[in-house]
Amino acid sequence: MAGSRSWVFFLTVCAVTLCEANAESKVTIPVGRFFTYELLRETFQNDFEPLSKLYSGYLYDDPMIFKCNRQNYPDLPEWLRFTQRHPYDNGFLYGTPTSPGKSVIEIYAINKRSYEATRLILVIKATAEKMLPFQAEFFLKLREIEKVLPSSVQDEIKQDVQNMWDAEALEIVNVTSALDRGGRVPLPLPGHFEGVYVKVGSEQYFSHCLLSVKTTEHQKQCREGDTVKAPKGCEFCSIPANCITWCQTQLFDLTKRKPVPPPPTVGSGILEDGGDFSPPESPPSRDFFPDYIVTVIVPLVLAIVLCLLLAYIMFGRREGVAKRNARTNQIQLYHHHTIHGNADELRNMAGDRGAPPPLSTRSMFNSRTGDRASPLQSDSPSIPLIMAQHDPYCDTLPSSKEDVNSERESFRLLTWNPPVMDSLNQIGFFSLMFLLRYQFFMGMLDSLG
Repeated sequence: MAGSRSWVFFLTVCAVTLCEANAESKVTIPVGRFFTYELLRETFQNDFEPLSKLYSGYLYDDPMIFKCNRQNYPDLPEWLRFTQRHPYDNGFLYGTPTSPGKSVIEIYAINKRSYEATRLILVIKATAEKMLPFQAEFFLKLREIEKVLPSSVQDEIKQDVQNMWDAEALEIVNVTSALDRGGRVPLPLPGHFEGVYVKVGSEQYFSHCLLSVKTTEHQKQCREGDTVKAPKGCEFCSIPANCITWCQTQLFDLTKRKPVPPPPTVGSGILEDGGDFSPPESPPSRDFFPDYIVTVIVPLVLAIVLCLLLAYIMFGRREGVAKRNARTNQIQLYHHHTIHGNADELRNMAGDRGAPPPLSTRSMFNSRTGDRASPLQSDSPSIPLIMAQHDPYCDTLPSSKEDVNSERESFRLLTWNPPVMDSLNQIGFFSLMFLLRYQFFMGMLDSLG
């Protein structure tokens, strides 16, 4: 019993492997007829899990995506299309062959759960057949392409058209999505559809319902944008989704087609004898000196003139530091140098916190000896303090020995109190900057006055 089960298992595996290696389907379709091939997910699910139902009794329902292309080509034939809305939906190959021939299509199914892949070869053979002479194209506004491709839906549409055409022998010639005709993608909301064009052909001439499309009154209503209803006695849509849009209905009578122009006659490919070849004479000589002057000499002269002008501006128009200082007011020049000196001193202090206090914050006397500062000369570039600038005859230095001693004692007490000294240094710095700016503007006003 166990041996028979093992043999059954071995034969099943061999059969599945052989079928999977040689999976091939062949289809024959006449030229000018609509072709539809549905890719069933259940069929490919059996290829992915061939023994799951046999042993476990459970068949997976995995999401799949299909990739289709012509064998040895990256794309499908121009007449064939593929659609699949969702990985849990079946795929459809559909189209209408326009010329006889053979097309080998490779179909790859990819399992999104296990990432397995299987291949199916579909051989489509288009045979030559007479085209249906009378064709009509309808627009179904409430349909989508994957909802029309199943054979049951096509039979429903064909039955409604048969009642409207008064003909039994009808064939669907083509089914096209409105998106392939330049339509807009609908909103992902209920009640919004992309629309489908369905072309039907027959050997029988059009009925009076279809011929009403060509009337002047019908065309006028369509141009004015009015809602055109179906003519009386022509409402045959059993399902609302199969009702057609009459303004977009077109009739094609292939019996009245213009004859195809004859192909051009093919010659022998040899030129007629026209005598010996006479080459043209050499062109006359040309003087290139004017071109040389325009392209080389003129830009060179302009460059030299610009260089001379730039050299005169850079070297001939500069006044120099000494000349500038001589023309500058002494007070303004002194404040200028003082600001630069104070800035350099503050930069040096920032690098070393243990540096002595700046000269700008010191008093006007020597804290060790008590000597007063030397009097300022009028012809010296050094400038007295603020009070001396306003009144040259006022004395800002200590007047007596007791004042000197008291200031010396105050300075000694402050030096022994570092936080107080830091605060005074900051206050002195900001006061000095304010006074220097004030002096600068006052000097500018004096120079202008």
